[in-house]
Amino acid sequence: MLIIEQGQSPQATSRPADDGPDGLEDLTKHNLLSFKAADEPFSAWFAEELLSHSVTYRKVASLRALRERPSDKDQPLEEPKEHYRLLPAEDFRCYAIATRFPLELVKQLRPGSCHKTEKAGIYHLRFGTRDMRLVVINQLEPHPRNAPWGLFATEEAHWRSAYASYRSHSDIGIHLHNLIGYFRLGEGYMAYTQEDMHREAREWLKGFLPDLDPEDRLRGLAAEDRLRGLDADLVLSHYDPEDRLRGLDPEDRLQGIDPKFIQAWLAKQRWDH
Repeated sequence: MLIIEQGQSPQATSRPADDGPDGLEDLTKHNLLSFKAADEPFSAWFAEELLSHSVTYRKVASLRALRERPSDKDQPLEEPKEHYRLLPAEDFRCYAIATRFPLELVKQLRPGSCHKTEKAGIYHLRFGTRDMRLVVINQLEPHPRNAPWGLFATEEAHWRSAYASYRSHSDIGIHLHNLIGYFRLGEGYMAYTQEDMHREAREWLKGFLPDLDPEDRLRGLAAEDRLRGLDADLVLSHYDPEDRLRGLDPEDRLQGIDPKFIQAWLAKQRWDH
């Protein structure tokens, strides 16, 4: 079970709707994902388990929203005796992620409970009174955006293509890439501690740094970090004198200049005028 919850980080930036893998391009405020690999098909039991988790999680999220200070970890969550309002049902979505199509599950449902969408491998699944999104990894379009899914495909050509095009943006993603390489291709070694994972991630990133644009390599760094290690004279030489002095007080502009030079300059100005 994986829960993806939207936060209010000041660094958060909007991204295009088609920037994520198929099925996850329009995440809502609260998203619950259940994944089953090829050796364990997604069954009615797992669908019931996913929906039961979503009910519990919706209650917990609603109780958190009632707090004056939602981030107060010392305050235990207690369900009030009186009636309280749950967060809107449309703010919660369930995802059934299956490597292969759950044929036995669909046979147990009413006709029309599962139907395709416009995207290959993405289905609307009606289970009881609830809807969930079904993502069938083996049926997804073999596109770089689907590489995170393709790593778990059963067809060799599919997961090899995904492995080659997968680009991680986090230590966890790099660790996942290394695990796939270790278990399926026999490349590298498996990290067994968190320190190993971070070390592998740093080593893996070093290999891709030369291929990145300068802006991508510097994105997210503070101005002080960008300038660290650079020769001050070299940096200043790229700016016009007016740009270098813009915003400085008159006292700061004159600081360090020989007073005799200032006096001589003033005398010349008076003589010229």
